[in-house]
Amino acid sequence: MARERDNMASKPAWLGRRAFLLASAGALVAAAGADPAPIVPRRKTALFKGKNLDGFYTWLRATKYDDPKGVFSVRKGCLRISGEDWGGIGTRATYRDYHLIMEWKWGALVFDPRKGKARDSGILVHAVGAEGAYGGVWPESIECQIIEGGCGDFILVNGVSRPTLTVECRLGPDRQHYWKKGGEPVSKDRGRFNWWGRDPEWKDQFGFRGREGVEKPAGEWNRSEVICDGDSITNLVNGVVVNHGTRASHTQGKIMIQSEGAEILIRRLELKPVRGRK
Repeated sequence: MARERDNMASKPAWLGRRAFLLASAGALVAAAGADPAPIVPRRKTALFKGKNLDGFYTWLRATKYDDPKGVFSVRKGCLRISGEDWGGIGTRATYRDYHLIMEWKWGALVFDPRKGKARDSGILVHAVGAEGAYGGVWPESIECQIIEGGCGDFILVNGVSRPTLTVECRLGPDRQHYWKKGGEPVSKDRGRFNWWGRDPEWKDQFGFRGREGVEKPAGEWNRSEVICDGDSITNLVNGVVVNHGTRASHTQGKIMIQSEGAEILIRRLELKPVRGRK
């Protein structure tokens, strides 16, 4: 989400009906007040198996559960998110206490209004409540940011309530909070916590690379990891711990990958148990 905030062939009609049925089923569950019990991974589990989008649903600001443009598809064993419309692809199941691994790279396409701006996406964890609660686009959640120059930031995405998180911080020259182990604990219910090496002179421009950047150049594969352990969340990018938060108000929910103006390809998306947990 920036700051604080090849078209494919027509899809068969049954996909639209399937999305409608899934949405209806979800509405019935919500009306009954029965949330599905969260899953705690006991072994390595592939969320995306490289063949189809089973286990996921999609949500777009303009078309809700329908995806007429094929924003989300499978291409050559990868989950492709075109970025053409704003929204996300989320897990139908809810999860807690997991170690998520996602291998991804930027594609070539960028769409208005983000043309010329930093490529942008994100991993939403502990997503709860109504779809599109934030601006008609994303559910209430905690975002692990994926944006050029800012991979690993935390952003608090509000819905009916405001998620909260505490991060040990240093105050940067731009008066923003950057994660620093052993720094002053700061609690927020809005805004962002920057990863420790985010360039204070970051600019929302296409291809931005900071001086301390651990993200690989566009076109190369990156590995983002999110470890959700109780009320703590740890972000790693290419093996480097870049951010860590505790006392999260949200500790379980769905997982969603954002579509936000930039094409992104994902070849691996899996969960495994948190080390040391039984």
